[in-house]
Amino acid sequence: MKDIRKLFGAGIKTFRKKKGLSQEALGFKSSLHRTYISEVERGLRNISIVNIARIAKALNLKIKELF
Repeated sequence: MKDIRKLFGAGIKTFRKKKGLSQEALGFKSSLHRTYISEVERGLRNISIVNIARIAKALNLKIKELF
């Protein structure tokens, strides 16, 4: 089974690319650093629910859509 962090991060990356956003732009919109976004997308971060909410809002998604 793949690491859940990698699966979750891949989903964020897919949504980000569909919206035409760079990691830097998503970071700006979500008030998170671009390197943090990169680490989340690569499954290197154990992301908090607060940051999940920030990213969902920045992508104009409901939190549940990220899962």
